[in-house]
Order: sequence, then structure tokens, then C-alpha cells
Amino acid sequence: MNISRTFVAGALALAAATPVVAQSVKRGDLTIATAWTRQTAPGQANGGGFMTITSSGGQADRLVGGSSPAAARVEIHTMSMDGGIMRMRPLPDGLAVPARGRLELKPGGYHIMLIGLKAPLKLGTTVPLTLRFQRGGAVTVQLKVEAISHGTGAGDVHKHH
Repeated sequence: MNISRTFVAGALALAAATPVVAQSVKRGDLTIATAWTRQTAPGQANGGGFMTITSSGGQADRLVGGSSPAAARVEIHTMSMDGGIMRMRPLPDGLAVPARGRLELKPGGYHIMLIGLKAPLKLGTTVPLTLRFQRGGAVTVQLKVEAISHGTGAGDVHKHH
């Protein structure tokens, strides 16, 4: 009995210490890989979601929306620089996922906005996000919460207020 308890306790400790790893999710012709977000500060209202969406099918699809229990609403956005000013705009018609192609959602470009966060996004956890596709339907992924500096580089300043 003591060996069983020791084994179970050790297995639980190992599971708790195992880092969260971003996983790929496949549904039909679509594969969503490396889904992540950044940790947020207490009181921060919004966050961003990033990933790569690949289609192996012969027909294009369209990312048209999403939802998450972690946020009041989810929107698809683009970010661009205009005369040194960062501009973010919602894309109410969504984004095309080309046939046999890919769509990258990344800092400084297309991304998912988690608007009205219900609690801070904590480093090392995951956030459920259901993406809605015109053809592929609903696909749920887990956004891995990374450090605030994750995905940044020179000229890649991307803050959500």
C-alpha cells in the first residue's frame, strides 16, 4: 500500500511540475498549431491570441469569430503602423485561410483579441478559445500563457490596453 501511495504521490508531483506545452489541434482539413497568449497584469482588460492555422484541403476557409470563457468577447484584429502610429482594427468579415495554405496570427499583424478579460492570464496556464470557421465549424484550442516578453523582437512592440 505504501508503495502505491508513494507512486501516486510521485506521479501527481511530476504532473504538476510538467510545463504546459502548446499542442496542435486538427479538425477536418484545418490544423491549429502553437496557440499562445501573453500573461497579463491585474486589471488589464484585454489580451491577444496568436497561432498558425494551416489548411490541407482544396477549398479555402474563413476564420469568422471565436469565444472564450476567459473573456467577455473575442474579435479578429489586424495591427499596422501608419506614420509611426500603431493602429488596431477589428476585422468583422474575418480572415481567409487559403486552400492548401496557412494563416499566421502573430504579434504585429493579424491576431485574436480577448476583450474584457474576466481574470488575469497567468503564466504557465492555458486559456480555452473556440474558433469559428465558415466551413470547418467550431474548433477549440488551448492558448498557452507565455511570458509578457514572448514573441517580441526589435520593432515588435504590441501592447493591448
